[in-house]
Amino acid sequence: MENIDSLNLDSSSTNINPPSMFQFQFEKMTNDMRFVGMFAIIYGALTCLSIIGALIGVPIIFVGLRMREAADQFSTFRITNNAASMRAGFELQGKFFHILKILIIVQIVLIVLMIIFFVVFISYFMSTLMQYSVPS
Repeated sequence: MENIDSLNLDSSSTNINPPSMFQFQFEKMTNDMRFVGMFAIIYGALTCLSIIGALIGVPIIFVGLRMREAADQFSTFRITNNAASMRAGFELQGKFFHILKILIIVQIVLIVLMIIFFVVFISYFMSTLMQYSVPS
């Protein structure tokens, strides 16, 4: 796994190398990816409990599924040294980041609109309050 150029090595070789630091980090990364994927699925399901939240929750569930699928592909690559699994893992991880980027942009836009709504609402409320509090 240290050298990407040596993919799909002959399985008849009997040399067993001890795990390297990269292999430990790779295993840790795939475990973290599974955790993040499961957390996103649970968070998306909880967000879907409201109707408006379902607009954000459903894509979050898909994001979590993509991350878990990418972790599975990377685990397959680690075991089999199959380049197709590594490629599929990167493609799924790319989909995860693409969907997450869109969700972040949508959430930022919704937060800005909510702030504008509250400023307009409070200014209208304050102007109405000022009109009734000033004696004529």
